[in-house]
Amino acid sequence: MLAYELQKIRSAEMIRDADDYRRAREAVRGRRTAGHASARSGRDDGEGRVNGRRHRRLRFARTA
Repeated sequence: MLAYELQKIRSAEMIRDADDYRRAREAVRGRRTAGHASARSGRDDGEGRVNGRRHRRLRFARTA
């Protein structure tokens, strides 16, 4: 009987942990999606940053 009760408790803990993990991943995904949406809405302007997120090239060649 004791083993059965311990197994039920452990099972309930594992289900709670899985739910917490799922909610955390959904929150991260939601923040990422919101960030992408806000970046996209800023990009739709006719005037905007030309270079975007790319690194700029060096203005002068490097010396040896």
